[in-house]
Amino acid sequence: MDTKYLLAEALKICMKKAPLEKITVKDITDTCGISRQTYYRHFQDKQDLVNWYFEKILNESFEHMGTGKTIYEALINKLTFIQKEKLFFTAAFKNDDQNNLRKHDFELILAFYTNKIKEKMGDNLSEELMFQLEMYCQGSVYMTVKWLLDGTKESCQTMAKLLTDSMPEVVKKRLDRELNSIISNGYAVMYIIAQKLVTKSLADGYLVGSRGSV
Repeated sequence: MDTKYLLAEALKICMKKAPLEKITVKDITDTCGISRQTYYRHFQDKQDLVNWYFEKILNESFEHMGTGKTIYEALINKLTFIQKEKLFFTAAFKNDDQNNLRKHDFELILAFYTNKIKEKMGDNLSEELMFQLEMYCQGSVYMTVKWLLDGTKESCQTMAKLLTDSMPEVVKKRLDRELNSIISNGYAVMYIIAQKLVTKSLADGYLVGSRGSV
């Protein structure tokens, strides 16, 4: 197993015994038998590990959005994973450290939606659109955390529909324009291939300016 995933699994074991704020890097490394030096080659602190783990599942959930997968389906994937790892994410979202997961989630989804809109349209977002997008992303994070801390009473499907339906119309229209033009014109497969090539290139240390240059 990859070292980062080993550390994430060790953290999850520690979180069964203590709240996140009480867990130290030494606790994590002792649990999986990895040195602290190795830990700090991968992560700056424990919050960095939490945010990395969350970012991985977020990227996997939204990976093929616009290439055959809708926002609704991507949200179901995200919520299902959060529900599956309920203990981990309940503790992580409760943490109020400077780089806490709520802030990181907001930054990730804001960047994702912003890039999705700009990627196809090639223009900057208006102040009105950016305001509505930020407001929606903040609300989406708040309601996701509330759903989790309240015991995930609604199903992932119901919660995903609520989040999708709550998206401001102006934001939804811009995303629909970008996504529908890809899917309806048969470019989905090309985008999946480009995405995988970009991911592989970046992993190998080669910078890629945009999918258009692939």
